Amino acid sequence: MTRPPPPDRLEDALAGAFALLARGVADRRSPLHTPTLATRGTDGAPNARTVVLRAFDPGTRRLRLHTDRRSAKATELAAEPRVMLHAYDAAAQVQLRIAGTVSLHHDDALAESAWSGSRASSRMCYAAVEPPGAAVAAPPPAPRDAEAGRGNFMAVVIAMDSLDWLLLAHEGHRRARFAWDEAGRLSATWIAP
Repeated sequence: MTRPPPPDRLEDALAGAFALLARGVADRRSPLHTPTLATRGTDGAPNARTVVLRAFDPGTRRLRLHTDRRSAKATELAAEPRVMLHAYDAAAQVQLRIAGTVSLHHDDALAESAWSGSRASSRMCYAAVEPPGAAVAAPPPAPRDAEAGRGNFMAVVIAMDSLDWLLLAHEGHRRARFAWDEAGRLSATWIAP
């Protein structure tokens, strides 16, 4: 497979990044389907974990993932809504670092739509009796009632504030930073890799 030439225009780099994110939602085999979410732990230390990218709207620059509202992640997001999402596609040799602010959705139309759009196997993740991270005497049995987890389900929406795009290329790495102000105006620049 021949790689396309590295982009020479910022808008092409951004379009490529958005295409990778869209593919990450649609294709479970895409490396962007399971990016790493970094938060600030309740003790102030960084905390990172793999999440599943469930939705991306390029027009609003919003990404959606899901979590158990009883998790440490949910507590951390409620306390500090600024996050970083990191993804790397080895085949494309592109790294994305997305900074943004989250909104949490549990008992609203967005959460209900996200829950309704989830497969039963995904819903099972939220039906466990014990909350994520709880100490247990032995591995618990797998939940059997997908609907039992609705009360624990939370949709997390990340409003993208900035995106750092890095392409690793033999002919020279390329890196760009994209940032949006509060009015949604884009500022884009090439930066040293």
